[in-house]
Amino acid sequence: MRALIVLVSVSLSVLLTACSNPRQDVTVQLANEVLLPAHQQWRDSNAALVEAVDTYCADPQASADDLKTAFYQAQSRWSHLQPLMVGPLSEGNRSWQVQFWPDKRNMVVRQTESLLDEADPLTREQLEKASVVVQGLTAFEYVLFDKSVALTDSRDRYCPLLTGIAGHQLALSESVLALWHEPGGMLAQLRDFPNERYATADEGLAAILRTQITGVDVLKKKLGTPMGRLNQGVVQPYQAEAWRSRQSIENLQASLQGAQAVWERVRSLVSDATLVKDIDQAYADVANQLAALPAPLMELVQEPTHGETLTTLYAALDNLENRQQTELARNLNIQIGFNANDGD
Repeated sequence: MRALIVLVSVSLSVLLTACSNPRQDVTVQLANEVLLPAHQQWRDSNAALVEAVDTYCADPQASADDLKTAFYQAQSRWSHLQPLMVGPLSEGNRSWQVQFWPDKRNMVVRQTESLLDEADPLTREQLEKASVVVQGLTAFEYVLFDKSVALTDSRDRYCPLLTGIAGHQLALSESVLALWHEPGGMLAQLRDFPNERYATADEGLAAILRTQITGVDVLKKKLGTPMGRLNQGVVQPYQAEAWRSRQSIENLQASLQGAQAVWERVRSLVSDATLVKDIDQAYADVANQLAALPAPLMELVQEPTHGETLTTLYAALDNLENRQQTELARNLNIQIGFNANDGD
């Protein structure tokens, strides 16, 4: 009898091992423990922004300090989410509703002021029908931080816009979350294969990695654009993301952390210990260099003495992207595909 029990136990163990799919396990972990929580935290930061706007606009004597803190948090959660926005948020023009960057023609200022001139006071319905340029965090940042806006003395003009943007962001994030949770939604599509989006777990994993690697490429763009790498070496400090709030570097750090959260789960699938060590080091190099930057990015790009430091950081980001896009994809035998930002 004991021998039979042992035989059954061994047979069950072998069966479970044979049925185990490490890649599917990692894909499910990424969905449950990384992607979905990041979307939830983004939603929660928007709820806090709504509350902060309501408090500020209800009291003519209120300081904007708490409102700025809520904005920093919402912007940080959005930055963290960008390398993770597989599925609904990357579709239907939704991400442009959150952030309009790069703003090469100062469209945020022109369209925001034009909308406010036409609508007195602005209604939520008018904002919902307006361009994505004025619906997101970039327009919110303009009103809250631009020196040309006397917010304290012009609350009647700007508070309806701030209230409308915060409400729009909350509604958008809640609608995206609903698409994750609905039957057959994004969470199910990253858990149960095959489905209408992914035939296999490998396809789901490849989609996550593709989004993550594109996110790292966007980090390069957000650094390289103000440095002038895309403008024949002419620095463009006002093309730095979040230059008004002086949060460009903090946003880069938040995005890097989002990308690294994917890598921390995927690394268990990599068969090459040297490659794991190299990618670990690549993340550490970028993180350490970002942490060591002594001033906001828009200031650093204007000081020639910091040119070598920024160039070294750009090279570190390039190394990180290449390690994952080429070597990691080869090791996992996963087709990452064409990077949407190539050639930018």
